[in-house]
Amino acid sequence: MKKIAVIITTPPFSNLTVTALNYIETALNTGVEIIGVFFYQDAVLNASSHIRLANDEYQTTQQWLKLHNKYQLPLHLCVTAAEKRGLTDCNSVQLIANSFTISGLGELVELNNKADTVVQF
Repeated sequence: MKKIAVIITTPPFSNLTVTALNYIETALNTGVEIIGVFFYQDAVLNASSHIRLANDEYQTTQQWLKLHNKYQLPLHLCVTAAEKRGLTDCNSVQLIANSFTISGLGELVELNNKADTVVQF
């Protein structure tokens, strides 16, 4: 079975983020193993519990959580990028949606080593 690691660098309101979600769900539905998703740069905003998209817009954070719950998809959030965007500090647990794991770049290296293919959006 092919193993894919996915790196997301786009914010939750980007069309590329929606494309990434569609790509991942299609891969999972066809039996491809997604070993993890690493959110880097502005993509860490996908985990923010404070960003509110209009009701008529695609709800990316909810879709990430849905994929995580349905497929036990690991969602890794770069701690440095999150800190730069105000998502983490000593009292910030409530700033990040459940199911996202705070990780360092070491986790990204591990995903790259374990994957047959790495895809970036």
